[in-house]
Amino acid sequence: MLQEAAKREVLEQLRREILAAEGLQRPAYGSPIDLGLSALEEAFPDKVFPTGCIHEFISPDTETAAATTGFIAALLGHLSLHKGPCIWVSSDQRLFAPALTAFGLQPDQVIFIQPERDKDLLWAAEQALRCEALAAVIVDMKELDLTASRRLQLAVEQSRITGLLHRHHPARISNTASVARWQVQPLSSNSNGLPGVGYPCWQVDLQKVRNGKPGSWIVEWAEGKLQILQPVIPAGKQYTRYQKVG
Repeated sequence: MLQEAAKREVLEQLRREILAAEGLQRPAYGSPIDLGLSALEEAFPDKVFPTGCIHEFISPDTETAAATTGFIAALLGHLSLHKGPCIWVSSDQRLFAPALTAFGLQPDQVIFIQPERDKDLLWAAEQALRCEALAAVIVDMKELDLTASRRLQLAVEQSRITGLLHRHHPARISNTASVARWQVQPLSSNSNGLPGVGYPCWQVDLQKVRNGKPGSWIVEWAEGKLQILQPVIPAGKQYTRYQKVG
């Protein structure tokens, strides 16, 4: 019995070392980040939402960009509970900061940086990702090549800060060093049978994840937390009626 326990411990240690070498570690905070989305978190190799790495969000149009911003704000509401403020780097001012309170995030918890040039935006993002005192760094950008993404990933591997890259209208989607790639689409909410009246609701697609399993879920932000309304759904399809899981 003791030998079996020792073997399991050795295998678990090797597994952690392999994940760390690939940019995936257990959360850098004292305890794992609990999103309340166990079905979604099962997609990751360590069964928890990975922090201290780069997540990439793709928005092909303005509608999905708005939905993605809302979902990112909901994630920040959880991340900011465990550590300091966030930095949001963007070349324009499309975000209405007071609206962040709807997702449990106070505007004074977020520092906004607005570089005018793409070169300056990437530099500001890299420097922010090196700051260990932050909870997360959000970067609104359009294009990202493999070399630039590697620099950002190296920065978070040193600081263990979580980076959320939101790419608006990219000309093309190529390989990057991001640990996970997401796409978020808006869905009509449904409250008491009234379509469009209710809490923010999204179809969240995990398109790519290192050593994990891509999937798709219906996610809602309600009563100050995220929750899954449906089990995994087929790629490319959407439900029109939802039911809370559990």
